[in-house]
Amino acid sequence: MVEITAIYEGNLRCAATHGPSQSVLETDAPADNHGQGARYSPTDLVATALGTCMMTTMAILTQRHEVDLTGTVVRVEKHMTAEPPRSIARLMTRISIPLPGDHPQREIIERAALTCPVHRSIHPDVEKPVIFEWNG
Repeated sequence: MVEITAIYEGNLRCAATHGPSQSVLETDAPADNHGQGARYSPTDLVATALGTCMMTTMAILTQRHEVDLTGTVVRVEKHMTAEPPRSIARLMTRISIPLPGDHPQREIIERAALTCPVHRSIHPDVEKPVIFEWNG
């Protein structure tokens, strides 16, 4: 169990503290929804969680096989619904991996990304296309 404690600081900003590390993350409402957009929005954190979870899950797997994913880049485009109520409609993910396309671990690396806990936890109504780019 991990506890996150969030405090509303006013002006549509929150500060969330990660219990185990005491690391603090601040959020702001997005500019297109009454905020200043000066920090991650809560829905930005969902996109961030998806990209970093995919990459972390891939790295955990490849460590076991002594494959180095250093330099891998994940880009997630978050698209919100056009009509109320606001929600995430699409999270388009592009993963650039600095390994050759014929790498022997390719299939298990891609499967690891697609089965990370965040990818599996996002509501099925949210589109989650993923493009893998092998650049070795």
